[in-house]
Amino acid sequence: MEIMSTVFTKIIDGELPGRFIWQDQKCVAFLSIAPLAYGHTLVVPRQEIDRWTDADPELVTHLTAVAQRIGTAQVEAFGSLRAGLTIAGFEVPHLHLHVWPSNSMEDHDFANALEDPDPAQMDEAAEKLRVALRLMGETEQVPEEEA
Repeated sequence: MEIMSTVFTKIIDGELPGRFIWQDQKCVAFLSIAPLAYGHTLVVPRQEIDRWTDADPELVTHLTAVAQRIGTAQVEAFGSLRAGLTIAGFEVPHLHLHVWPSNSMEDHDFANALEDPDPAQMDEAAEKLRVALRLMGETEQVPEEEA
């Protein structure tokens, strides 16, 4: 029986496009296709794990640390008051952390996700995040171009 890869594994493997802003040995981060705000990023382990509670604690720690760096970059790049962080996990059976620029609790309502975000604004948001992360010293993990 063949096991199907998740959509996130297909993005990680380059079978589907993604706007990557982070890549390391344990995880990647790319923009959400249904963002709560421009710059909304998903931090995804390379390993296919469905529920975050099943992940190795060291991996969860790493994912959270990456999410924190990205959140810091979002606040800087987009001038938001905070960065939101949540693990929902119902839309794709592959552990992922949502990180997005946030100015109020209203920004945390997934019912308000953009259904058809502007591609040019998405590209601009990805580049703003890559630049902000590089300025924070994250040069090895941040791709120079779209992956």
